Amino acid sequence: MEMFKITYIILIIMNDKKYGICGIDCSKCPAYIATINDDNILREKTAKGWSKLYGLNLKPEDINCLGCHNDKVLWRHCKECDIRKCALSKKLSSCAYCPYYPCNKLRKWFDEVPEAKENLNKLRNKK
Repeated sequence: MEMFKITYIILIIMNDKKYGICGIDCSKCPAYIATINDDNILREKTAKGWSKLYGLNLKPEDINCLGCHNDKVLWRHCKECDIRKCALSKKLSSCAYCPYYPCNKLRKWFDEVPEAKENLNKLRNKK
């Protein structure tokens, strides 16, 4: 529970939404929801769905994440994310604050997740 409190404080909070570094809304992510609610049924459902969708062999215990602003409880894709690595190397809490925004990595990401672009633009406008 202490880890959740720390992560909750670190995450960028805007309108009760918790945004990852790349602009994804963590509060909508099933791995995040399952973790903060300790919901094993959702973990199982997500593991099956993501295994099929991404061609992976996931187990329910693989579905844990407290958002990309922590290093201890992190979904494997987020651990390996080049966008996250880039922002952390620049000591940025969000790509929204990068002087090179939007970079090529983000442009590709925005093609896949247009909502991330909207979220980051909202954060940029609040600077």
